[in-house]
Amino acid sequence: MDIELGFLRTALAAAEHGSFRRAASSLNVRQSTFSRRIRLLEEQLGVPLFERSSGGVRVAPAGVGVVRTAQSIFEQMDRMVSTARSVGSGDAGNITIGLSTSLSVSKLRSVLAEYIKALPKVDVQMIERSRAQLIDGLDAGNMDIAIIVGEPRQHSGPSIALWSERIVVALPSKHALSTTEVIHWSDLRDESFLLSRRDPGPDLKNIIVRKLAAPGDAPNIEMWDMSNESILAMLEAGIHVSIHCESWTSLAYPGVRFREVRDTSGPSHITFTACWVQHNKNPALVRFLDFLRRNHHPTLVT
Repeated sequence: MDIELGFLRTALAAAEHGSFRRAASSLNVRQSTFSRRIRLLEEQLGVPLFERSSGGVRVAPAGVGVVRTAQSIFEQMDRMVSTARSVGSGDAGNITIGLSTSLSVSKLRSVLAEYIKALPKVDVQMIERSRAQLIDGLDAGNMDIAIIVGEPRQHSGPSIALWSERIVVALPSKHALSTTEVIHWSDLRDESFLLSRRDPGPDLKNIIVRKLAAPGDAPNIEMWDMSNESILAMLEAGIHVSIHCESWTSLAYPGVRFREVRDTSGPSHITFTACWVQHNKNPALVRFLDFLRRNHHPTLVT
């Protein structure tokens, strides 16, 4: 049996107003048209839905269930329309964000918390992987956006540069430079650097090479397959120094001191970059990108 939704809405209006005349006025239709719709609905269902009297109408026993069901139908439809509009505008839906750095120390933690608070109806999933795995994941459609530390190497799609962090040198507490507030790159020329192979280790290595390499004289850099936390823990042995993003200074490591490192042009920086693929039309991604552009002053990367 096919029942027109318009007929159900007519029945709801009659139940709400207790009068065909007032109900017809609320729907902006003629009373004769309204009464005909009620009659056709009753004929279709085979039962009287309303008891008529000179004082108006009231829902008949057989009509109680019809009115309640109609109310439920229209409430569900309203929710469906609201949800569809929210998802279409990016106010709701799902987004998967890939990360190549620990949330425990970087500004990324506060950025994501701000986004989640602003759009609580968006289901945010986060994946922590290496840079190469994140780029592969974007291409495979396993995530919507990846936020990496450093340059978007091996990524041919669109990206935006987000905030940057200063580079700091991590020194054993007994190192001769540990009491110096600001260290210059030239002060580190003879040091042995220890870095993680994991991100952003390769980008930090490139920075060291750019700052210290000279013809026939390459800086001494060791790359270990360990986390950045483990690298810092190893510095207490006093054999190596390391460089890291400024956010790591918020953590305390026994026997390690962090100092700003700069050259004649000032402090060195490393940039956080967001990458995605052009054909991804997820409205939640579009909204997240708009959030990043408006709140974190990015510059378009080509």
